[in-house]
Amino acid sequence: MARRVKSSDTRYSRKIKDAVHLLFFKHHRLPGVRGWELRQDLGAEWLDVVDVLDNQLKPLDLQVTRALDDPDIIEPTRAQLADARFYITMRGSVDQKTAKTIGWRIDDIAGLAVTIAFLISRQGKTPRVDVERALAEKLPGWRAKMNVDRYIDEGYLGEDESGNLYIDWRSRAEVDQKQLVDLVLAFGRKPD
Repeated sequence: MARRVKSSDTRYSRKIKDAVHLLFFKHHRLPGVRGWELRQDLGAEWLDVVDVLDNQLKPLDLQVTRALDDPDIIEPTRAQLADARFYITMRGSVDQKTAKTIGWRIDDIAGLAVTIAFLISRQGKTPRVDVERALAEKLPGWRAKMNVDRYIDEGYLGEDESGNLYIDWRSRAEVDQKQLVDLVLAFGRKPD
């Protein structure tokens, strides 16, 4: 069992700084890093360092998020955690003011919500042309194609070799799919 580390433990202060540098910034085109990269830079107690950092981020309404390759895993092994992606996200929900600070237009975020809800309604996978057609009803056609490309590049959607889109790792980690479906269904109800 991992030893509980206090945030005041000075032995970890440098490792926490290193973890911040790895997790807060994009490496290549995706945010954060894989667990094995954290283990390589932080040492054998890398999971303890990540826990301490997560606790220190609470007052800032941020958290260390992990996205496993297989979303159905409930209790991951150390090997599965080493393959998982770790990065920083908001602890609470994102409002319009916060959305502006992350560099996305509100209609881009709405398009992502529509896309994820559409994919959920299709059991998580559907042809790209169907998604672009659905988005083109609300956005100009060129914006729909551009947004789908962006969602893929950012890790929210994946595309297989046959042109089908699916919900990818970042959507599974950042989007509460049940809450999204509940909001969509509530929006469609007539007031009493």
